[in-house]
Amino acid sequence: MVQSSKPAGAVVPPFGKPLKRAFFDRSVHKVAPDLIGATFLVDGVGGIIVEVEAYHHTDPAAHSFRGPTVRNKVMFGPAGFSYVYRSYGIHWCVNFVCEEEGSASAVLIRALQPTHGISAMRRRRGLHDEPALCSGPGKLCEALGITIKQSELPLDKPPIALYARTEKVDVVTDIRIGITKAVDLPWRYGLKGSKFVSKRFSVR
Repeated sequence: MVQSSKPAGAVVPPFGKPLKRAFFDRSVHKVAPDLIGATFLVDGVGGIIVEVEAYHHTDPAAHSFRGPTVRNKVMFGPAGFSYVYRSYGIHWCVNFVCEEEGSASAVLIRALQPTHGISAMRRRRGLHDEPALCSGPGKLCEALGITIKQSELPLDKPPIALYARTEKVDVVTDIRIGITKAVDLPWRYGLKGSKFVSKRFSVR
């Protein structure tokens, strides 16, 4: 059973229904905003997804744009699996593969609001400030203990657990971060007003 590390009296949002792999077998542009407000856990550690980016196979910024490689092969498989890669040789980043087999589209998980296993996150990250624990794709992977070992895993089986949001949320969009191609596409989605995102949104 997952145990929250929130102090006594703190409110931890209830889990929604578990997300199955079929949830990801849709347009990446439908999956991405629907992930905002969902809960993402790895071995019971994680929180509420507050920021993501969509990458489509027709998008020159996508890893799959030039075809399959040893690194990105999972993107070309069926939906509902994890794709983990190392960014700039330093940080791990986790993505959720979407759309039909062969599409090679995915959602990058950029930021979480910590809700479970916060003491473990603080230990792994070496800091106490809660909003800074998972405010970026590399930060959240470090906080959740995600490495290449968690790549190509099904998103609906341990150690990964995903739960749908339990209420309607206000999703905002903006351009993506840290890319040099297709920079004007508004394919970054976030929870309006969240202090846990990696970068403030220009509200749209």
